[in-house]
Amino acid sequence: MAIINLQNTPQVNGVTARAIEFDSSGVTLKGTLFAPENTESPLAAVIVTGAWTTVKEQMAGTYARALATRGFAALAFDFTGWGESAGAPRFVEDPAVKTADIHAAAAYLAARADVDSAAIDGLGICASSGYMAAAVADDDYLHKVALVAPWLHDPEMAAGIYGGADAAAAMIASSMAADAADTVLVGASMSDETSVMYQAPYYTEEDRGLIASYDNTFSVASWKPWLTYDAQASADRLSKPLLMVGSPSMALPAGAAAYEARTRAPLEKLWLGEDVTQFDFYDRKDVVTAAADAIADFFAIPACPCAGAIGEIGDGQ
Repeated sequence: MAIINLQNTPQVNGVTARAIEFDSSGVTLKGTLFAPENTESPLAAVIVTGAWTTVKEQMAGTYARALATRGFAALAFDFTGWGESAGAPRFVEDPAVKTADIHAAAAYLAARADVDSAAIDGLGICASSGYMAAAVADDDYLHKVALVAPWLHDPEMAAGIYGGADAAAAMIASSMAADAADTVLVGASMSDETSVMYQAPYYTEEDRGLIASYDNTFSVASWKPWLTYDAQASADRLSKPLLMVGSPSMALPAGAAAYEARTRAPLEKLWLGEDVTQFDFYDRKDVVTAAADAIADFFAIPACPCAGAIGEIGDGQ
């Protein structure tokens, strides 16, 4: 399987990668702005965010660089309390904080002279699909949203995923203890059964997600904001164009289906084959290429104010 990894793949000719920083609620966030070389600015721009617990060098950076090769300025950044960014407590998967960080990233891009402030869009991958959809629904700087392998749970779905209502309630209670913010679990491990992602592909593989820059740490304080989060709620507010890229074998197809049924946003879909898993969307070369091509095409078309039809592109099913 051919995979893409920013830390073991040579830089792509014709793409620059600049370290940047910006403020989010008084916290300094660090990011990488990818852009095509030798092109006229201002450029259309995309904010790219990755799966839960991840940092900018993982799937967010992979897709940001892929979009830069397709002509966009693309920003991948570390959320508050993660990676190179400042902020405390550390390693808390808090959807509200991460959504606020996306708003801050949009304002940062809109203020740059080399970015077309009228052409900024958002791409969310896995868990951050919910955060990105909510941000785009509510932010005048953001005009379209694409979601790759979207994980869009509500509290009822989360309880079922994490062992039932009683198990979820116990996890939420643990996150409210006085020392919860300082109580951390291993993010991913092949041998530690207490890890949050035990024997999960990608995250446990050193040539894929288990890279030096990955925090691989999860604060117990995450459980309440994560398990009580309603990623479905933004479907009622989203009126801007939406692209979903997924497959029948991704982690939470029921969440994507529920969001699709609920939203009135103009929706397009690219559904890949049964052999494409959740983790394949993160770094499998052919899958990333197909997704990035569809996303670039989707973002390149000016947003239409009309509401409406659901379209299928590529080899949808």
